[in-house]
Amino acid sequence: MAFLEVKEITKKFGETSVLKGVSFEMEQGEVVSVIGSSGNGKTTLLRCLNFLETPDGGSITVGGTTVFPTEKAKEKKETNGLNFGMVFQSFHLFPQYTAIENITLAMDVQAKERIKRQGLKLLERKAALKQAKAQNEETAKTLLARVGLENKMNNYPCELSGGQQQRVAIARALALSPDILCFDEPTSALDPELTGEVLKVIKGLRDEGRTMIIVTHEMQFARNVSDKIIFMADGVIEEIGTPSQIFDDPQSEKTRAFFAKASE
Repeated sequence: MAFLEVKEITKKFGETSVLKGVSFEMEQGEVVSVIGSSGNGKTTLLRCLNFLETPDGGSITVGGTTVFPTEKAKEKKETNGLNFGMVFQSFHLFPQYTAIENITLAMDVQAKERIKRQGLKLLERKAALKQAKAQNEETAKTLLARVGLENKMNNYPCELSGGQQQRVAIARALALSPDILCFDEPTSALDPELTGEVLKVIKGLRDEGRTMIIVTHEMQFARNVSDKIIFMADGVIEEIGTPSQIFDDPQSEKTRAFFAKASE
C-alpha cells in the first residue's frame, strides 16, 4: 500500500467542475511535482488535501488511515495540519507577530488544547503550558536555523524580504510535523533573485527525505527535485511519470502542447 492514496477526488464550485476524478499514489519520502497551465485544478487539489476545501467525492488515505471521507474530516480543525502542511505562494504570515511568533503560534494553540484535555488543576495547567511554550520556542529556533534565518527570529514580516518570509512560512509548516508537506507555487510571488534561496531550502528538505507535493511553474526545478511528475489539464491528471518520461518523452498531446508553449 502506498503512503498516500488519492482516489477519484472531485470538486465543484457552483456548476463548474474543477477536479474531475483525480487519482494518484506516492510513497513516503517521495517528491511529486504537479505542473500544468493555470486554471486546471492544481491549487484546488492541494487545498482539498489540506481540507482548506472539502472534496465533493473520492477518498484520501495517509499511512493506511482514511482521512477522507470520515466524520473527523468534516470537522476541518481536527485534521488540518496533522497529515498535510501547506506553504502558500503569498506567505500568509501574521504581520503583527515576529518570525518566531509566527512559528510558535499554532504550536502553542495545539499545546493549550492538549493540556486542557488532560484535566489538570489550574496551577498544574499553567506550569505545563509554560513548559510547552518554552519547548515550542526552542523548536521554532531550530526550524529558523534550518531555513537559514536564526538571526531574523525577532524581525516582523515587513522587515523581511519575500524570500525570507517564504522561508519563515516553510518553517511554520514544518512546526506541526505534517506527514506530507505541500507547496503551492512557492516562488511565484518572488523576484528571480530571491527564488534560488527558497528552492535551496526545498532541495534540502528533499535530501532529508521529506514527503512533498509541489505545485510549480519552475520546470527545471521540478525536473531536478522530483521523483514523479504529474501533468494536470482540464481538472484531471493527463499524464504521470518520472521526470525523464514526462519531460523527454511525453505521451499526451496536451503535455506536448504545454511544453511547446512553455518554450516559446
